Amino acid sequence: MSDNTYDVIVVGGGHAGTEAAAAAARMGAKTALVTHRADTIGVMSCNPAIGGLGKGHLVREIDALDGIMGRAADLGGIQFRMLNRKKGPAVWGPRTQADRKLYRQAVQRLLSEYENVHVLEAGVTGLVRDSSEIKGVILDDGRSLRSAAVVLTTGTFLNGLIHIGDRKIPAGRAGEPPALGLSADLTALGLKLGRLKTGTPARLDRKTINWGILEMQEADADPIPFSFLTDSISTPQIACGITRTTPDTHRIIRENMHRSAMYSGQIEGVGPRYCPSIEDKINRFGDRDGHQIFLEPEGLDDDTVYPNGISTSLPEDVQCAFIRSIPGLESVEILQPGYAIEYDFVDPQQLDLSLAVKGAQGLFLAGQINGTTGYEEAGAQGLLAGLNAARLAAGNNATSFSRTDSYIGVMIDDLTSRGVAEPYRMFTSRAEYRLSLRADNADMRLTPLGIELGCVRSERRQKFRDYETARLELYAKLETLVASPAEMTTAGVPVNQDGRRRSAREVLSYPDRSWDDIVRIWPDLARTDRKVADLVAIDCLYHVYLERQNADVLSVRAEEDRPIPGDFDYMALSGLSNELKSKLAAQRPLNVAQASRIEGMTPAAVALLLVHLRKVPPIGLAS
Repeated sequence: MSDNTYDVIVVGGGHAGTEAAAAAARMGAKTALVTHRADTIGVMSCNPAIGGLGKGHLVREIDALDGIMGRAADLGGIQFRMLNRKKGPAVWGPRTQADRKLYRQAVQRLLSEYENVHVLEAGVTGLVRDSSEIKGVILDDGRSLRSAAVVLTTGTFLNGLIHIGDRKIPAGRAGEPPALGLSADLTALGLKLGRLKTGTPARLDRKTINWGILEMQEADADPIPFSFLTDSISTPQIACGITRTTPDTHRIIRENMHRSAMYSGQIEGVGPRYCPSIEDKINRFGDRDGHQIFLEPEGLDDDTVYPNGISTSLPEDVQCAFIRSIPGLESVEILQPGYAIEYDFVDPQQLDLSLAVKGAQGLFLAGQINGTTGYEEAGAQGLLAGLNAARLAAGNNATSFSRTDSYIGVMIDDLTSRGVAEPYRMFTSRAEYRLSLRADNADMRLTPLGIELGCVRSERRQKFRDYETARLELYAKLETLVASPAEMTTAGVPVNQDGRRRSAREVLSYPDRSWDDIVRIWPDLARTDRKVADLVAIDCLYHVYLERQNADVLSVRAEEDRPIPGDFDYMALSGLSNELKSKLAAQRPLNVAQASRIEGMTPAAVALLLVHLRKVPPIGLAS
C-alpha cells in the first residue's frame, strides 16, 4: 500500500473525525485523518463541556465501544456534576465542564496511541469518483489520496460563514478557513443540501468579573468518571458563577434586534431550538424578568470565561453594552465577540443506518454535516461511520445499532428516517426504552457487541470480563443473603413486620432502599467493588419494570422484520394521518423496519401498523 493509499480516509479533526479515525484504526484499517491543522485536533469549538442530559448517555456509549471522548473528558474535566439526581437513574445526565487545553491534549495523546492513524495537514477540495463509487479525496495542493472508504466530518466548515452584526467572515470557526468545493461534489452526487446555523457567546476576561457578588456552583463532591477505564478523577475541580440578564439587558437587545444577523435576514440557516441565542430568548420569552447565565472558566490556568446562555450575532458594540448590564459583568472585558455561523449540511435521510450515503459506495458522513449539534452527537456518529468504513474496506457487511439497544441507535434512526428541520440534539425523551438504556449500564449493553465487532482493545476486554464476572457473582450472592424483618429493623433498616424473610436483592428493589442499607444488614458486603455494587443496585431497583420492557424490546425486534404485503391498503388504516398514509402508500416499505424509518412514523404509528398486519395472513399463505 503506497503512501497515498489508505483503507479509510477521515476528513476533519473534530469530535466526529477523531472518533471515526480511532474506530477505523481499532478495526485494523490503515487510516488517514486529514485536517487543516494538527494542533487543533480535539478543539472544543463552542462550550467547554462534555455530556449532559441525553448527551451524557452518548458519551458513555462511545466509551463502551472503546472510543476516545469519555477518557479525554475524565482527563480534562474540571467540574463534574451528575444532572437530574433528584429523578431516577435512567435519566441521570453525567456532565463535566472541561479545561479546553487539557481536553485537546488528551484527545491528541489518545489518538497518537494508534500507530495506524496518519495525520495529514491539508484541506480537502473534492472527492475522487469512479462512477458512483468514492475512491478517495482531492487535497488543496492538487494531490489525490486513494482509499476504499471516505468519512466526511466537516462540522461547521462546509461553506462556513461567520456573522457578527452585518460583518460576514468566511470561516469554519473563528480564525480558521472554511471547507470549499466539497459541497459542489456532494451536489453532483445527487445529494440534497441545506443550511443550518449555530452560535457562540462572547468570551470574557476572568480578571474583570466581580465574582464576589455572584452565586457559585460547586462540582460534585464524589465525581463520577465517564470512562469505564477511569478509576477516579484526579484533575482539580472548580466552581462556576451564576448570574442573570436584567430588564436593562433585554431593553438593549430589543432596541438593537434589527442589527442582529439572525433578525436582519442575513442568515438563511435554521438554528437549534434547544440552544437559542439571547436574541431568540428575548424575542420568544420576552415576558421573563431574566435568563440564567453560567460563567464557566475555560481552564485551570486560562483567564477566559465562557458565559453559557448568551450566544449572539449582534454587533460587537451591542454585545459589550448588553453584557455589561448583567450583574457581576459591569466592568468586564470581552476577549472575543460572540458570533453566529451558518454552514452546509446533507439531508440525513439520504443515508442508511450505517451512515453510508445511499447510491455513493464508499462515502460515509458523520457529525454536523448530518444536521446534528453537539460534540457528543458528532462523536457517536463518527464512531459508527469509522467502524463501518473499516468494515467496508475489509470486505465485510455494515453494522448498525437498534433503538432498543442504544441512544446511538435512537439518534441514527431518527436522523435517517425523519431527517432534520433544525439541528438535532439528543434527549432521553427520544428513547422508548429509557429504563434499559441507562448511562450506568452502557458497558453491559455495548461492550460485548464491540468485542464481537473487533473494535474493543485488550485492556478494556479484560477489565470488562473481570467486571462482568464480579457482577454476576454479586447477583447470585444477593439471592442467598436473607434476613427477617426483625433482623433488618435491628440493623436500622425497617421493613414491613410481616414475618417474611427477604433477600438482599429483594430489599434493593424497594425505591426507598440503597446499597448502604444493604451493607448495614450484611456488613461483609462493604468490601464489594462500589462500581459493581451501584450497577447491581440500580438493576435490582428496576428489575420488575425491566422484565416488562425487555419483553417489549424482544417483541419489537421480532416484528421489525415482519414483511408487508405489496398490495397492503394503507389508506384503510384508521388512526393514521392522511399525510402518513400517503407516504406509506407511495414508498411501499417491504417490512416494518423500513416503514418505521419513514418520516413521521412514530412508535405509536408503528404499533398501529403492526396491529393491522397481524390480521393479514402471512405472505404466501393467503387463501
